[in-house]
Amino acid sequence: MKAKVIQFRRGRKTVHERHFLIEIEKISTKKDAEKFIGKEVSWKSPAGKIIKGKISSSHGNKGLVRAIFEKGLPGQAITTEVEIK
Repeated sequence: MKAKVIQFRRGRKTVHERHFLIEIEKISTKKDAEKFIGKEVSWKSPAGKIIKGKISSSHGNKGLVRAIFEKGLPGQAITTEVEIK
């Protein structure tokens, strides 16, 4: 299933480099987003390198999820696609 990286997980003065907010296609409620908790996520760089992560929880009421990656994604990853397995 395809999804899109929205932003780093962040607060007013802190940024969590390995945590990203992800928007899944056709998911718009918190209840639907909770079904994806525990699934694996992979991001492919333009050079072909794959960085894997895992969906840890839902975020908000509009269907976003939070994914924790094994390495931090580069800033260019924002607004690019990831694949949920």
